[in-house]
Amino acid sequence: MGALGVRRGLEWLLGFYFLSHVPITLLLDLQVVLPRELYPVELRNLLKWYTKEFRDPLLQDPPAWFKSFLFCELVFQLPFFPVAAYAFFKGGCRWIRTPAIIYSVHTMTTLVPILSTLLFEDFSKASGFKGTGPKTLHERLTLVSVYAPYFLIPLMLLLFMLRSPYYKHEEKRKKK
Repeated sequence: MGALGVRRGLEWLLGFYFLSHVPITLLLDLQVVLPRELYPVELRNLLKWYTKEFRDPLLQDPPAWFKSFLFCELVFQLPFFPVAAYAFFKGGCRWIRTPAIIYSVHTMTTLVPILSTLLFEDFSKASGFKGTGPKTLHERLTLVSVYAPYFLIPLMLLLFMLRSPYYKHEEKRKKK
């Protein structure tokens, strides 16, 4: 498999990532910032199950800073997901480079405080999280593994956009 095959493989992986992100964002993440009445009880129960099973304090009792990240996901990222999915499934869309770089840097920046909180925050009953978070290192690492792909895939996307000779190539426009 040559460079074209590797590039197309990465584009397809990124296309599936962005396509899968649409329902995750709409059905789960945005329950935190949108009116509860928009969601059927089954989806609210699914989020409740997830937060209990994985001891996710950020979605269970979200602090204001986390809600602000989800609001950015609603306003900036959600409209970008279908555009990016289209560009990567189609392949060869050089115009996606700059928006993809912006998306990846923004997403990785938001994941730093999220992952730091999950790894280092005091989740005892005396903390602001009132004991809702992970209690053991294993629980912390399990929860980090849920969030980690949303840091690692944007990192891969950023490196791909910056280092791929195909996406780095600037087309010269014809003068009229």
